[in-house]
Amino acid sequence: MRIWAVANQKGGVGKTTTAISLAGWLTMKQKRVLVVDLDPHGSMTSYFGLDPDSLDKSVYKVFQKAAARQVMDINEVIQPTRFDYLSILPASTAIATLDKQLGSKEGMGLVLARQLLGLKGQFDYIFVDCPPMLGVLMINALAACNQLLIPVQTEHLALKGLDRMLNTLKMINRARKHPLNYAIIPTMFDRRTRAAIECLRIMQKKYDPKALRRTIIPVDTKFREASRDGVPLPIYSPHARGSVAYNLLLDNLLAEAAAESTHE
Repeated sequence: MRIWAVANQKGGVGKTTTAISLAGWLTMKQKRVLVVDLDPHGSMTSYFGLDPDSLDKSVYKVFQKAAARQVMDINEVIQPTRFDYLSILPASTAIATLDKQLGSKEGMGLVLARQLLGLKGQFDYIFVDCPPMLGVLMINALAACNQLLIPVQTEHLALKGLDRMLNTLKMINRARKHPLNYAIIPTMFDRRTRAAIECLRIMQKKYDPKALRRTIIPVDTKFREASRDGVPLPIYSPHARGSVAYNLLLDNLLAEAAAESTHE
């Protein structure tokens, strides 16, 4: 079972789109996929037709039970979507309060990792969609994942979020036995604009070439159409430019994961 956390300390860079698009492609390959929404905004939860403002069974309950030292079966809150092979652990807006409630409690950074461990054999891949700020939720995602995916919109302000994310990763890695592998994914690239081209050049010069993916996710109006209908873009329009780019990215990530496993 492979777990990816999708995070950036800036909103609106394509985190949810990245998680849903990669998950969509995997389900089309008949892989069992779970998406986990840790963002209090609940964009991923809403995408699949659930209301984060009124959900009783959500990831919030998982943390509540853990804080109360109560045993919980995570399957109680995992819900199927209308798509074959795809399930969701939805968010509730109440998770926005978790830092105040649980931030000082010992062991709260490993709640998700412990729960997901029990899903081996049930899912092939898991994507964790993170909030755009450092806190107990992002720490849980980074502790649980095999690899961190950092989508970065190809515009200059987004690079500040990337720098903050990489600084957070350095801090997290000090507490890990092995450094967490990460991938930087340029998103929302509009080749017609000088700003996007210039931003991409800066990324290529400044950041680790092993981490920066060559596959660039383009601006594509089909993303908006697929979101409106609540369908992952690869299922909605597999030949769309955005779908093709995410399929190339997925091939790269899977090849990397396979290479990792042979060296273990």
